[in-house]
Amino acid sequence: MKETVPTETSGSVETGFKINGLRWVIVGMIFFATLINYIDRLTISVLAPKIIEELKLTNTEFGGIATWFLLAYTISQALSGKLYDRIGVKKGFTASIVLWSLAAMATAWSVGLRSLSAFRFLLGLGEAGNWPGAAKTVAEWFPARQRAFGMAIFNSGAAIGSIVAPPVIVGLYTYYGRWQPVFIVTGLLGFVWLAVWWLVYDKPETHKWLTKAELAVITEDNLAAGGAEESSPGWFELLKYRQTWAIIAARFLVDPIWWLYITWLPLFLYQVHGFDLKQIGLFAWVPYVAADAGSLFGGWLSGYLIGRGWTVNAARKAVIAFAALLMPAGIAAAVTPDSMTALVLIGVVLFGFQVWINNVQ
Repeated sequence: MKETVPTETSGSVETGFKINGLRWVIVGMIFFATLINYIDRLTISVLAPKIIEELKLTNTEFGGIATWFLLAYTISQALSGKLYDRIGVKKGFTASIVLWSLAAMATAWSVGLRSLSAFRFLLGLGEAGNWPGAAKTVAEWFPARQRAFGMAIFNSGAAIGSIVAPPVIVGLYTYYGRWQPVFIVTGLLGFVWLAVWWLVYDKPETHKWLTKAELAVITEDNLAAGGAEESSPGWFELLKYRQTWAIIAARFLVDPIWWLYITWLPLFLYQVHGFDLKQIGLFAWVPYVAADAGSLFGGWLSGYLIGRGWTVNAARKAVIAFAALLMPAGIAAAVTPDSMTALVLIGVVLFGFQVWINNVQ
């Protein structure tokens, strides 16, 4: 199939298959990678009641399994950016998704604590690469003025993945009647994505489907800077700044709130509020709708204050303080006897967290 596309810059005609707005297709691919990432991540949490029962695990042991995932995730997130710089986005995403998809599928063959911990560790190693890879993709394919929007698009995959995961996972469990096939099916999603990724992705400079007009938009910052590349500071240089340590401390203290609910929400509803798996599928996604709203509201509110004359520093600090006041709602969520009230309060917490995180990072 061929089409001719007149360029905006020269009036000349390009031949061959071209896609106008190809960068939006690319960021759409990253959105779906992030969505699949969260489905694979949440499968064990949604199915925790059945897995714990069948493998005869305690809550403490299940918490240990989550810790192995987070340990691997932390290690990989620190190192995978260098991997993407070395081998490129196309191969980097391939390595990450092959690893996490195989680990997700292998979870179906878990027979106890050790095997489940090992597979979750491997999942963490693979899944962490999604974020540096996505950020690098956006940097390659978007001019600076559009990168924040590009980042918001792929980041929304996490919130939407958290929303769709409970009903999808419970639906698969209901269909198969066992938890093991669910891990295989959700793990296969990554390989479906990879097939499309290898068909669609290339660097802007060499992509055959990219119009010259869009390439000019993507590279406008390089042209303005005379082709000079910005140098990124190294780790040790960053550690010289107190702002770096402030962000590290803030993330260390507040990030566990998000991971608490990602890991424990379905089991909390099952053990404390007596939900069965069908009810978990029907209601466990509700707080993540609030999280998605918080992500949008947090960016809008700081932008609104800046537009009203606030400095960036003052606006972000004010929004962060507002968000911090919402998150203690989790204390009430832990003790209320009413399940719907608990879900609403958890939604308030996750709304506040997303407002907070979008003004810290």
